[in-house]
Amino acid sequence: MHRAQIRVGILGYGVVGGGLYRILTTNAEQVARRAGAPVVVAKVADVDWERPRETQIPQEQRTADAYEVINDPDIDIVVETIGGTEPALDFVLAAIEAGKSVVTSNKGMMAKHGGQILAAAAEKGVDVQFEGSVAGTIPVIRALKESLVANRISQVIGILNGTTNYILTKMSQEGREFQEVLKEAQDLGYAEADPTDAAPTFQWSKSTARASPE
Repeated sequence: MHRAQIRVGILGYGVVGGGLYRILTTNAEQVARRAGAPVVVAKVADVDWERPRETQIPQEQRTADAYEVINDPDIDIVVETIGGTEPALDFVLAAIEAGKSVVTSNKGMMAKHGGQILAAAAEKGVDVQFEGSVAGTIPVIRALKESLVANRISQVIGILNGTTNYILTKMSQEGREFQEVLKEAQDLGYAEADPTDAAPTFQWSKSTARASPE
């Protein structure tokens, strides 16, 4: 991407979206050095700007319409932080169709529709990065795609994420019950509203990725 700036649009401004915004703004110089160009948050879409947040952003960066981000010709990368399948899947596919590369940490969406998303991206010639949706952001996908490219790995299946770590830590260190800690994690925005949505597994090979509910 040979531009003076890399312009990013964020869909969703909750725990994940807010954290991303803080990193990109607070660590702007470090991010620019690693990316090879300044990374600028151009616009953030969220349905409710009245909710209290740790980090407030300028009014001109806000929108309640996700398609203002998706269809903005000056935005290079769309980061989906909404979670769930709908409307996140529609937004991601629309961003790909608009020629945007996409970054997502959406476990459920990638588990169920990863194959469809990656196929659409390959057809449009854009990237989809989803490291944050796998193994609690441990860089497993990059290792498989780059460091282990010569290995014949046929399948990787697993469920491991930050929600699991949060719940198990609270239960083991504080002696609390599962349902209580799950509710706390949901209230804090760490866990999906429906924790059973992690049922599908994600299967990956070096040539293709596909979702397979098992």
